[in-house]
Amino acid sequence: MTAKIKLDIISDVVCPWCIVGYKHLEAAINELGLQDQVEIEWQPFELNPNMPAEGENLREHSARKYGTTPEGSVRARANIAQQGAENGFIFDYFEQMKMVNTLDAHVLLEYAKEVGKQTELKLRLFSAFFTEHKDISNREVLSAELIAVGINAAEAISLLDNAAVAEQVRAKEAHWQQLGISGVPTVIFNQSSALTGAHPVEAYKQVLADLVAQR
Repeated sequence: MTAKIKLDIISDVVCPWCIVGYKHLEAAINELGLQDQVEIEWQPFELNPNMPAEGENLREHSARKYGTTPEGSVRARANIAQQGAENGFIFDYFEQMKMVNTLDAHVLLEYAKEVGKQTELKLRLFSAFFTEHKDISNREVLSAELIAVGINAAEAISLLDNAAVAEQVRAKEAHWQQLGISGVPTVIFNQSSALTGAHPVEAYKQVLADLVAQR
């Protein structure tokens, strides 16, 4: 049996371009009929590893971190909302939206991988944050999202107080950073080539088609 194409997707669940990029990648996979020939593993990346528990207003965060003006924020939100709509994803930004700490989410995504539910949970968290106005740093919210995708919430949530588990996630993040990855989304193909950013569908199709041809 031919080995599957391994796709490591390095991303954060509060990164809007990460879901847009995934939608493009998913379309490329579907258009090439490779649904059963790829293996996706989501890898952790925290855009804001030092974000406090209370989070930070998203507009204020963008202004502080990126120098975004109020006008620029409006344009950026409209652009990403259009990109989402074109790919079947709803971005519903709101005035009190916060940037939040995502370490707990990444711990749970590692657990979800072990039970074969990682992509389901990742997509659920994208929707919870960007579409449904939910605080995905809140453990009650996270518990509900785990249940929604059929994961044992009590068992998974219990890991959030385990310092060793959190350190394993931090070590994974450091591993990718040491390989030179500083932006997300980054898709690594068969641990040999990579695309950083939300590339068009055709770009993903080209790389995937080349990998299929090489087999």
